[in-house]
Amino acid sequence: MIIIRPIQNSDYESLHRIAVESGHGFTSLPVNEELLRKRISRAEASFTKEVTQPGDEGYLFVMEDTETGTVVGTSGIEAAVGLDDAFYHYHLGKVVHSSRELGIYNTVETLALCNDYTGASEICTLFLSEGHRKNNNGRFLSRFRFLFIAEHTERFSETVIAEMRGVSDEQGRSPFWDWLEEHFFSLDFPTADYLTGIGKKEFIAELMPKYPIYVNLLSDEAQKVINKVHTKTVPALRLLEAEGFARRGYVDIFDGGPTVEASRESIKTVRDSNKCQVIIGDVSDTENYIICNTKVEQFRGVQVSASLRATANQVVISQEAADALQVGEGDWVRLIAN
Repeated sequence: MIIIRPIQNSDYESLHRIAVESGHGFTSLPVNEELLRKRISRAEASFTKEVTQPGDEGYLFVMEDTETGTVVGTSGIEAAVGLDDAFYHYHLGKVVHSSRELGIYNTVETLALCNDYTGASEICTLFLSEGHRKNNNGRFLSRFRFLFIAEHTERFSETVIAEMRGVSDEQGRSPFWDWLEEHFFSLDFPTADYLTGIGKKEFIAELMPKYPIYVNLLSDEAQKVINKVHTKTVPALRLLEAEGFARRGYVDIFDGGPTVEASRESIKTVRDSNKCQVIIGDVSDTENYIICNTKVEQFRGVQVSASLRATANQVVISQEAADALQVGEGDWVRLIAN
């Protein structure tokens, strides 16, 4: 069975393999042993921490194939970004240059450096190994986070964001960064991306242009990729848009990829999920559900067939599913049709 659970220290080798597989542009998982081990330790501390409001917690989960014991994917939530390190974006705006006397009216797009998302919760670090990109596993790996948020709202901000990977090639070349590199940084994209991933962000404040950049001054290649996603990121973007996430004009400072946002309570899975008591028995229905227990440190999630008795707030699941969720008869779970 495929389950999702909190990451553990023993998962380091699996996380390192995923970091290597994910390639350039996956800033939240740098191929760096010290940083990866710190990420695991921080997650373990976050899952055991008593929380009344979002702070510096970072929740990292793994998807495990219990038949083989192999970790096949990862997914995370940052409770509140930018509280310790500045959290940068470019905001797309407009400036009008006009002369009534000459009959000239020009609208020019601009990119302004900002920290507008400070304090927002961020869903992040979503990666699934290619061999398991089937059976709705990718959808499961993304959506279960919203069940966790719905069950533990005190741990998360009212605004939830997701940074979508922008356009770059197999060598890690980003057309958007190429222009910035030429004029301001003298630092290639993989290096800049890696430095950010390991927490060395001072160079952004030191070298990034302080004034808005006129988009029409960028190279044609750079202009074309602003607010565009990497081809491999399109399915993830579509899934988030179906959940109610939308673009608000914010893009990544390295590759120009869009950031999408939603209010916590308007996220479809948060809004429409149900909390039900468990009945263990034979499941006659074939409808598939994402089901999670209501715990934090011992959190478990599965996608299985179940029989929902909505009027009684009950759900019938198999013994195998109950064992995977670590729940018994009468315990509560949260679920959503997948």
